[in-house]
Order: sequence, then C-alpha cells, then structure tokens
Amino acid sequence: MIITDDGIRLNARLDMPGDGAAKCPIMIIIHGFTGHMEEAHLNALSDALNEAGYATLRADMYGHGKSEGSFREHTLFKWMTNAMTLIDYARGLDFVTDIYLCGHSQGGLTAILAAGLKHEFIKGLVALSPAAMIPELARNGTLLGAHFDPANLPEELTVWDEHTLGNNYIRVAQMIHVEEYIDKYPGPVLVVQGTEDMPDLIDSAKAAARRYANARYVEIAGDTHVYDHHVDRMTAAVVDWLKG
Repeated sequence: MIITDDGIRLNARLDMPGDGAAKCPIMIIIHGFTGHMEEAHLNALSDALNEAGYATLRADMYGHGKSEGSFREHTLFKWMTNAMTLIDYARGLDFVTDIYLCGHSQGGLTAILAAGLKHEFIKGLVALSPAAMIPELARNGTLLGAHFDPANLPEELTVWDEHTLGNNYIRVAQMIHVEEYIDKYPGPVLVVQGTEDMPDLIDSAKAAARRYANARYVEIAGDTHVYDHHVDRMTAAVVDWLKG
C-alpha cells in the first residue's frame, strides 16, 4: 500500500491481528537509518503484536526501502513529518481504538520526536535502541563514524558503511534538542536496549528513559543493536509492557 506525505509516496504495510476483532489498537513501527520496514527484528515484532491482538502499521521512511526520496537528502525533519503522516493515517482508520508508536534506532529517535509533537494521540511509546544522541553528536562534529567542523559543514558527509549524506541532515540534527520533545510526552514509555550495542547508544537510551516521567527501561543481556541473538526477548518485552 502507499501512504502519501506531501507528494512523497511512502511504501507501507498494514497487518491485522488474526482474532477477527472489529476494533483493536494499532502500533506504528518505524525502522532505523539505512533500514526498511521488512527487517527481521521488525517482522518479528509485528508478528508478535498481531498475535497479541494489535494491528501494525509500518512504512519505509523518506529515502529508504521502496519509498520515494533520496537517501542523501533525507533529514530528521522529513522523517518527523513522515511519522506524523502515519499517525494521522492511523487516526482515520475506523477500527482503531488506540494508537501506539514504536521506532528502532533513528526510527526510535523519530518516534520520540513525533510522540512529543502529537502527544495527545499516542497511547504509549516504544523506543528500541533509540539513537537519541544523534543531535548532540551533530552539534559536536562527530556523526555515524565521520568527523567534521560543526561550524563549517562540508557539502556532504560519508558516514557509516560508505553512505553519503548531504549537509542538510547535519543542519537539521543540530537544531533538534531531544529533551524538549521528551518533556512534551507524558504517557507511558518503554525503552528496550541490548547490552552489546555501542556505548553511546546505550548511554543515550538510559538518559532518555530517566528523563521521561513514566518510563520502563529493559535491557536484553548479550544482544546487539538489532537483537540478532534474542529477538524473542525484545518482542516479549514489548508485549508484556503493553499487557501491563
């Protein structure tokens, strides 16, 4: 299916629970930097949520997967508007009782930002390995393995795994102060983090969980950024939190 955000066609997928209920809650799931909506850990999460009675809505974000837009030109602002478009789409579905928002890595950061912007519509927020440190790193001149002068930006930046970003990505990231968005969301929050992830990601996930007014922080011991070893523990943590 296609969801359009200001003329940009986003490749999306809606999966329904198998219990045949006429009404149900929905979880919007946002992938991470260089990712797409059909990654193994996101498929596993969607399946677990469907089994638990939740619909799921996933989309390839701007410049990723099968959606339109150039990867080089994507920014957090563009992803924020994508996320708000998905929330508005879910609001228009007549079977939806409540809307939950989930994101992984840069998608986790995007979910944090979008939950602050659309807080009155989000029943609960799930941040999986959230890359909440990206804006601070951009202000400090180091981002995704690349180093630069934050006051004199290069035209483009080659980052992790030889991906190229235009400097608008950095400019936008430098303007975002994640704490302001965290403070705007009063609802329940789950942060899930693997202990074998990069130290700065772990630190930023813990800091975000501490700042939220109503957050639970769950560690997956021995697991990676994308839950390569214990994806079942990640999905169980999300489902158990929702049931609670």
